[in-house]
Amino acid sequence: MIISKQLIIAELRRRGEGQRADFVDRQLPDEVDTTRHGGLLATLKLDPDWLAAASQSAPTE
Repeated sequence: MIISKQLIIAELRRRGEGQRADFVDRQLPDEVDTTRHGGLLATLKLDPDWLAAASQSAPTE
């Protein structure tokens, strides 16, 4: 499944993990494949299913 890198960054910043958010911003592509990057998401304690659900409920611009 593909999710937006910005969603990951926003969640990390919400949790007060600015340095991790900066790392993710530098290392991941704009569209993150949860299968390919699942290990990093697990290390960051981010649930891909939750992120996918959050991305679908996020307002569109």
